[in-house]
Amino acid sequence: MDPSSRPSLIERLTALLLREPKDREQLVALLHGAFEHHLMDADALSIIEGALSVADRAVRDIMVPRAQMDVVDIKDAPEQIIDVVLEAAHSRFPAIGESKDDVLGILLAKDLLRYCAGKEFDLRDTLRPAIFVPESKRLNVLLREFRASRNHMAIVVDEYGGVAGLVTIEDVLEQIVGDIEDEYDFDETEDNIVRDNTGRYRVKAVTEIADFNAAFDTGFPDKHFDTVGGLVIHHLGRLPKRNEVLTIEGLRMQVLRADSRRVHTLLVDPQKDLPLSTPAAGDE
Repeated sequence: MDPSSRPSLIERLTALLLREPKDREQLVALLHGAFEHHLMDADALSIIEGALSVADRAVRDIMVPRAQMDVVDIKDAPEQIIDVVLEAAHSRFPAIGESKDDVLGILLAKDLLRYCAGKEFDLRDTLRPAIFVPESKRLNVLLREFRASRNHMAIVVDEYGGVAGLVTIEDVLEQIVGDIEDEYDFDETEDNIVRDNTGRYRVKAVTEIADFNAAFDTGFPDKHFDTVGGLVIHHLGRLPKRNEVLTIEGLRMQVLRADSRRVHTLLVDPQKDLPLSTPAAGDE
């Protein structure tokens, strides 16, 4: 065949797009056809499918549940609040009164810099207004509202007006583009197990059980799972939620990063003074 007679990339893409889909399934099939014909890469296909899926999902599907919300108490001293912020390592916190149903506003961690600098500080005056959304709100609508209002966090309420959880703009965007790393995440070039300045360890969920056992002097088997993320899922019998805390054989583990598909990072506190050991090359 004469190479000049072959359809160009634009012509092939146009031919695919002109087959107008009649429903969502046909549209997805069309997109997969474009991928199979090398008209788009896997990342582009994943993002488009994610964008389509947010219209079918509600806030309740991705919110951080009430029990796992990190909050600050309006009655606490600034020193206590700073401890909470350092422990949770978030940038925004609901500030509550009598209970988690009494959300008074949103504290931005950076606003505590005034207190740390010795300047006049009043927590109530520092709070930003809290935005409340129902559990049933669709994610595509919520994302549009986040963009319009420039808010990054919303408090989720149930049908009775009680607080059911919270949701952030990052939670919504991760449904489209996949997990988003932040300043507290590992650099891909770093080791899987890194000790922080508190004596605890940030552990990538992909860390192999053998390496984890060597570092923490544990004896977890690797018959049913290969990684520490698999260990956590096996222990719970389900995917954990972000900030969920569990203890396995004396090790306190907090899930720092997780999404609806997998675990990413754990904060491990051995609850005893264990030096971080690294197996020598060639060790069994």
